Order: sequence, then structure tokens, then C-alpha cells
Amino acid sequence: MQNKRTVERQCIGCRENKGKKDLIRIVKTPEGDIALDFTGRKNGRGAYLCDNYECLKKARERKALSRSFRMDVPDDIYDELEREWHDRE
Repeated sequence: MQNKRTVERQCIGCRENKGKKDLIRIVKTPEGDIALDFTGRKNGRGAYLCDNYECLKKARERKALSRSFRMDVPDDIYDELEREWHDRE
């Protein structure tokens, strides 16, 4: 029996590698919208964050989404992501 490999991704906040299932995906859709993707199945380019609000704050300070998505991500997008983050709790 083969062992399944765990797929790892790097958190854009703390920059630690973790299992993909332990991270929350942020997706930029082909239309250019940015949203949290709790299912991990939405179509588009993804970036990953730990399930930790501090990592979202670090990503905002570093403008990590702008680098990941190769576009300027305005502050109101981060505000919207923070609201989505708090609404799910």
C-alpha cells in the first residue's frame, strides 16, 4: 500500500509550509474578483493563509496578495476579506 503524499502550500502571512487542508485559500477569479474560498474548489489563481487572523494581518502589511496575484490589491479588498473572516466564526 502506498502512502499518500500530503500537498503543502506556503502561507502568504507567516511564510510557513503547511498541509493544504490546514490553510484557507484566497482566490482571484478570472473576472478579477478576490474572495475567500473555504472549499478550495473555486476557479482562479489561489493564495493560501493559515486559519489564523494574525496571518491575514501580516499579509496585509506585506501586500502579499498583490505579489501573489500580480496586481494591485486595494485596502478595501483586505477590509472585505476581514469581514468575511469574522462572519464565518
